[in-house]
Amino acid sequence: MRMMESEVLDAELVSASPRDSQVVLTHVIYGLHAFAVLSGVLTSATVVGSFVSGLPSIVAVVLNYLNRDQVRGTWLESHFRWQIRTFWFAALWIVVALALVLTLVGIPFALALVLGSGLWVIYRVVRGWLLLKDRRPMPMPG
Repeated sequence: MRMMESEVLDAELVSASPRDSQVVLTHVIYGLHAFAVLSGVLTSATVVGSFVSGLPSIVAVVLNYLNRDQVRGTWLESHFRWQIRTFWFAALWIVVALALVLTLVGIPFALALVLGSGLWVIYRVVRGWLLLKDRRPMPMPG
């Protein structure tokens, strides 16, 4: 049976070993994102709002960008890409929700979008952190 292109890419990423300090940094970044999510769950803020505008997630995404070159060619590269994309797509959903709020008709859709994107952020943080714990790369689109 032939390997799919993404499986080949995953196998190539797994072959390059990151330094232990890079793995620890990636855990710290997931921890910062998780703290932002928890802040959204436990306070009056929304999960996605806390994730995008909270200091922990902003620090986390800055750390992603500052250290992205150091993990290039390792399986951690997929986690950094996953984390960065999670942050920016969550920001996009917030912008769309804010645009929907400007119309009376769009308010229910905005609320549904905020709720759905909050659940999506929780899923992305949990899934990424669990795969990191198992020292496995994130699936990358081909």
